[in-house]
Amino acid sequence: MRGDFHLHTTASDGKLSPSDLVALAARNGLQIIAITDHDSTEGLAEAIAAAGPLGLQLIPGIEMSSDLGLNEVHILGLFIEHEDPELQRALAQMRVDREDRGYRMVQNLGALGYALDWERVLAIAAGGAVGRPHVAEAMLERGYVASVQDAFDRFLGRDGPAYAERPKLLTTDAVAFVQRFGGLAVVAHPFDGPQDLETLLADLKPAGLVGLESYYGTYTAEQVQSLVITAGRFDLIPTGGSDFHGFEREVGVAPGTFPYPEKAVERLLQAARERGRFPIAPGSAVR
Repeated sequence: MRGDFHLHTTASDGKLSPSDLVALAARNGLQIIAITDHDSTEGLAEAIAAAGPLGLQLIPGIEMSSDLGLNEVHILGLFIEHEDPELQRALAQMRVDREDRGYRMVQNLGALGYALDWERVLAIAAGGAVGRPHVAEAMLERGYVASVQDAFDRFLGRDGPAYAERPKLLTTDAVAFVQRFGGLAVVAHPFDGPQDLETLLADLKPAGLVGLESYYGTYTAEQVQSLVITAGRFDLIPTGGSDFHGFEREVGVAPGTFPYPEKAVERLLQAARERGRFPIAPGSAVR
């Protein structure tokens, strides 16, 4: 079974609507996908409806940012119980915090001489969870930067002059959060996180961590192999995802275009079966 377990839509900071993303995944030969928008499951209903006629299985997911000292670690929650009212209240607050952070970044940019219209940032977000890519797109429109990546590199990265923090869970608490709502917790794009990955995994494995995103859209074969070996040492499932948003910086990384062995997909699905979270009928999602 061909899969991609890390995808974003316009419900957070992706460029494609949920239905358009599902259609692209199906055209590229995928059979099962996870939509993992930042702090939001708002795109799932549309995606589930679009997946049915295409025979595509859809895993409800989220992506959460968490704090680890001065570092930030992203945690994926796969097979999440996305309709749980408590989960939805928590995610709604996270989106409020995201919007507040975005507004403060716009203020910071103004103080640096790069004035932006906050209403334009909201329009770019189009009702999705406001994120730094939306601020970056507004900067690109005004000609302040050469690309979205340029905006991150020069202004919006964690060490950038316009960066602003927002409340985030500690990394162990993020893993517990995913578990509380039926999900399987996975460390996302691990080479983008703390330098001491093995210490992180040693801390998170007892907290309930299930997977390590090893087959990642932009990683080299050597990086993938290193992560697969590391996952094995900690008895973690090596998961895979393109982290597709649809931005110009993601050249060559589209759903279904990166190597993700079917045996690794099956191992993740087996872990979900053992927790009563799989199989999923096409056009539906786990409850």
